[in-house]
Amino acid sequence: MYVPKESQPKQGGAAAKGRDGEKGGKRKIVAQNKKARHDYAIIDTYEAGLVLTGTEVKSLREGRTSLSDGFVQIDRGEAWLHNAHIPEYHQGSWTNHSARRKRKLLLHREEIDKLEAKSQETGHTIVPLALYFKDGRAKAEIALARGKKEYDKRQTLREQQDRRESDRAIAAARRRQRGD
Repeated sequence: MYVPKESQPKQGGAAAKGRDGEKGGKRKIVAQNKKARHDYAIIDTYEAGLVLTGTEVKSLREGRTSLSDGFVQIDRGEAWLHNAHIPEYHQGSWTNHSARRKRKLLLHREEIDKLEAKSQETGHTIVPLALYFKDGRAKAEIALARGKKEYDKRQTLREQQDRRESDRAIAAARRRQRGD
C-alpha cells in the first residue's frame, strides 16, 4: 500500500535523539566521585555547564578522568572547579591542555549566590559528584555537602549492609513461595 511521504513519521526530532519527552536528553556519564558520597552528607545538588578546551572535550569523550580530589570554589562571583584530573589528549599537539587546571562552571547568578552563602557556613563545602555529557554538552553535577564524621560513615555503611541483607531475605522468601 502506498503511503504519502507527508503522513510518514519523521526520522528526526525528540524520539530520534533519545529524549523521554522531558527537557534535556540522556546522560552519558564520564566520571563519578563515589568517594564524595561516602565522605560527605549531600544537602543539595546542582547541574553546571563546564567551560572546556577542545582537547579536554576529546579526552573526556574517551572517558579518562578523575574527580576524587576535586572541589568547587566561588571566587569573585564565579564558580571554579579545582583539581579535577582530565588527562592530556594523546593525539593533541602543542595546543594540549594541562591536566589539573581550574575550570569555570556555568551556573545561574542565584545559584552561585546561594552556594557562596551556604559554603561560608562551618562544615559546608561544594564537591563535584559527576561529569557527563547531556545533549552533546559537558556538564558537572555538583553538590553542597557537609563533612561526615567517622561514626557517621560507619553508620551509613551499616545501614546499607542491613538493607542489602533484608532485600536478600525477601528475595529468598519469594523464591521459596514460587517453588511451592
